[in-house]
Amino acid sequence: MPGLLVTPLHEEYAWERGQIALAASVNMVLFGLTAPFAAALTDRIGARRVVTGALLLVAAGALLTGVMTRPWQLVAYWGLLVGLGSGCLTMTFAAGITARWFDRRRGLVTGALSSSSHLGQLVFLPLLAWSVGRFGWRPPVVTLALVALAVAALVYPLLRDHPADAGAKPYGAREFVPRPPPVPGAAGRALRVLLRAARTGPFWLLAGVFALCGASTNGIMWSNWAPAAHDHGMRATAAASLLSLVGIFSALGALGAGWLTDRFDPRRLLTVCFAVRALSLLALPLVFASTVTAPMLLFTAVYGLVDVATVPPVIELARRVYGDDGPVVFGWTNAAHQLGAGASAFLGAAARDVFGAYDVVWAALAAGCLVAAALAPAVRVGAHRPAERARAGYPSQS
Repeated sequence: MPGLLVTPLHEEYAWERGQIALAASVNMVLFGLTAPFAAALTDRIGARRVVTGALLLVAAGALLTGVMTRPWQLVAYWGLLVGLGSGCLTMTFAAGITARWFDRRRGLVTGALSSSSHLGQLVFLPLLAWSVGRFGWRPPVVTLALVALAVAALVYPLLRDHPADAGAKPYGAREFVPRPPPVPGAAGRALRVLLRAARTGPFWLLAGVFALCGASTNGIMWSNWAPAAHDHGMRATAAASLLSLVGIFSALGALGAGWLTDRFDPRRLLTVCFAVRALSLLALPLVFASTVTAPMLLFTAVYGLVDVATVPPVIELARRVYGDDGPVVFGWTNAAHQLGAGASAFLGAAARDVFGAYDVVWAALAAGCLVAAALAPAVRVGAHRPAERARAGYPSQS
């Protein structure tokens, strides 16, 4: 949605693109920083309450955005409220749900849950872009708020916190697993996990890789794709349709990556994904056009397939290295992902204002992806890990 707001707000209020992108940056940073605390809070009060509260925050932020008149209000409403609410529903949430409800096929499940957010692009973006062009930017923002309220009304009575609440075993488990007692001190636990993980090398490698991932995916695409397409003369509806198509291929790529994660070394999968993404970003300035062409469709397919494909292997690596703390550790690596995304959203828009085009942005992000491809194989979970794990306070495992 932020990408669809840039041009209308710039034209209506004469706000600079950097001012508008600042709200998207704050949103993305909070989207990431909230995740580990939300994961720990879920262990204390349950997923149903966390999800319901998050959806209410999203609804409130979207409704208030519809009546704003100043740039700081966009930062407060969309950046702060929507950022906090959506931060509770990230891939960290998916990792926690998978750990509780599934004993087998975890890679495939995390791939499926990762793909769901990008399927939302397919459902909403073309409709929202059409609505922005026909009715202005306010009705689509209110529509999102109403949808969030409707989903909250379904979540509270239907969602269960644990398989035991439904009298079921986790998928693939041989024995019934009772619901664990609430874990007190959610915020303290999240910080303690961070301090332990920060004393290990794999955490910093995963965080660095995921920061580059965020910069080269949602950081640039969610807030700068529509303005970049506008620079090439493409209509907003066409640009949103291409981004929705990215969502389709992202869903397929996430499912495929989840299936592959169950069968192959996740580190090699990460290297392949980042290498392919780098090549696609390098090719983008050469194929960008005012209309939807075959090369643009090819870029959409290739980029989409590796867009979210990095999530299942990173979740699996966090689980292998950090055990039960894996979902919270992934939450902190996801925070790094969103810090990279927030920086990319703001700096990408600022670079456009300085250079008059996005070409330098695509090249810089491609270089970052190549760095991530080189870093992924360095994540160690084998012979050299036990001593380092022991120093950090984690149990010994291969």
